[in-house]
Amino acid sequence: MNPSNSRHGTGITLRELAERCGADLAGDGELMIYRVATLEDADAKSISFLSNARYRTQLASTRAGAVIVAPRDADATPLPKLLSNNPYAVYARVATIFHPPAVAVPGVHATAIIAATAKVAASATIGPNVVVGHRASVGERARIHTGCVVGDDCSVGDDVTLYPRVVLYANSVLGPRTIVHSGAVIGADGFGMAELDGRWLKVPQIGRAVIGADVEIGANTTIDRGALGDTVVEDDVKLDNQIQIGHNCRIGAHTAIAGCVGIAGSTTIGRNCKIGGAAMIIGHLDIVDGTTISAITGVYESIRTAGVYTSAFPTLPHREWQYVAAILRKLRSFAKRVRALERVLQIKADEKGE
Repeated sequence: MNPSNSRHGTGITLRELAERCGADLAGDGELMIYRVATLEDADAKSISFLSNARYRTQLASTRAGAVIVAPRDADATPLPKLLSNNPYAVYARVATIFHPPAVAVPGVHATAIIAATAKVAASATIGPNVVVGHRASVGERARIHTGCVVGDDCSVGDDVTLYPRVVLYANSVLGPRTIVHSGAVIGADGFGMAELDGRWLKVPQIGRAVIGADVEIGANTTIDRGALGDTVVEDDVKLDNQIQIGHNCRIGAHTAIAGCVGIAGSTTIGRNCKIGGAAMIIGHLDIVDGTTISAITGVYESIRTAGVYTSAFPTLPHREWQYVAAILRKLRSFAKRVRALERVLQIKADEKGE
C-alpha cells in the first residue's frame, strides 16, 4: 500500500504502520488510520502519541482510534496501540508517512539568474528570483526556493532544501540532505575588529562556513564564516531559529541547539550536546561531548566533564525574588564574616590544644 497525504482521505492499517515504523502492535491491526493528532484533538480516525508523562491523564480521555505509547503505559489505555521505547520517534515516522514532502518539479524558473560558470544538476529545482553565483554547484534533487542567493564558489549538496530568502555567502559548503529555513544567512563575515588609535580596523574574514550532511538550520539563524580557518557544523546538527554562531566555531555531530542561543567565536562544542534556548556561550571555549546546557545559562569557562549545567535562577514570585536578591547582594560580606568567625574559633581551639 502506498498511502497518500491524509488530506486526500487515504488511510493505512495500524499493522502496516507498525511494520513501517519498527513498532510492536497491540490490538486491532486492521484498524484504518487516516491522520495524526494530539491526544486532546484526536478522533476515531486519528492516531496520537504519549511521550511526556505530564500528558498521561489525557490518555484516558482521548478519542483517538489508536495511540503510540511506551510499554510502561500500555495498560493505561484499552485502545489499539503501537508500542515503542521511543514513542516520539515512532510518531515522527508515522507523521512523515501521512505528510510526505511535496513532490518537486525539476527545472530553473525563468526569473532565476544562473551564472554561466555555475553547475546546476538537471534534477534540481530552482525557484523564482534565485541567484546562483559564479562557479557555484547545486547537487541532484536540490530544492532552492524563491529569492535565495547562492554565492560564488558555493557548494550545495544533493537533496538540500533552501527555503525562501536564504543567503549563502561566497565559498559556503552545504552537505547532502541539509535543510535551511527562511532568512538564514550562512557565511557572513564574522565579528573581527582590531582596535587602532581609538578606532576599529576590520579584519578580513577569509575562511569558509562548512555545513555537514543532514543538518537543519532554523529561520533567521546566522553562521559566520571563519576568520582564517573554517566555521564547521558537523553532520546531523539541529539548529533552531535565531541562533548566532560566531566565526571559527565548531559544532559537533548530533548536537541540538534551541532558539536564540549565542555562541561567540572560536568555541568548540562537542558531539551529542544539547543547549537550551537563550543560552550564551563566550568565545574560545571547549565544551565536551555529551554536555547539556540549560536554557538562559551563561557559559564563561570551558566544560570538560559531561553533565547538566545550569546558571539561570528559577522563577520566583516578585516579592520573594526581591528578598533572595537582597541576600545575594550581601553574600560577599556574609562570607567574610564567616571566615573571620572560623579564624577566631581556630585560634580558640589552638589555645585549648584541640
